[in-house]
Amino acid sequence: MHNPIKSVDVMKPALLAAAVASLCMAAASVPAQAQNAPSGAVLLTPDKMAWKPNPRNPSQEVSDLVGDATKAGPYVQRVKYPPNNKVPPHTHPEDRSYTIVSGTWYIAWGETCDEAKMIALPAGSYYTEPANVAHCVASRGEPVVLEIRGIGPSGIKRLEAAK
Repeated sequence: MHNPIKSVDVMKPALLAAAVASLCMAAASVPAQAQNAPSGAVLLTPDKMAWKPNPRNPSQEVSDLVGDATKAGPYVQRVKYPPNNKVPPHTHPEDRSYTIVSGTWYIAWGETCDEAKMIALPAGSYYTEPANVAHCVASRGEPVVLEIRGIGPSGIKRLEAAK
C-alpha cells in the first residue's frame, strides 16, 4: 500500500507557490501595534482569529486565515477538534498539507478505520495528503488544533464503507 507520509513529493510546487503568494497578497486587518507591517501582509494573533462551527462537522470549529476553502484558490485554515472526536473514512478532492499546532492527532489510511493502525502525530508534526486518498482521523483525550493548506474548492466525500 502506498504510504502518503513518505510521499513528500506529492506537495506540488505550484501549491506551495500559490499558498505563499496568497499569504503575501491577502488583505487582512493589521493590529495597531503592527503599523510597520508591509501592505497586504496577513498578521493574526490567536485572539484575532474568527472561529465558527465547521459546516462539515459541527463538533469542530474552523478559522479561515487566508482565502476560503469552499472557493477556487489557495486557502489556509485552522481547525479545532474537541477531545475524542473521530471522523470516519473520507476523501478530499484536493492535495492538502497539515501542521499539528497543538495536541496529538491520529490518522490511518484506507476505506475502513482500524484505530490500532492510527499514527500519532504530536504538536509540530507536518504531513501531506494527496487528493482522493481515503483516511480517517481522530483526537483522543485532548483537544487538537490543525492548520490545513490547499487549493480549493475543498470538499469531503464520506465513504459508504465507514464503520
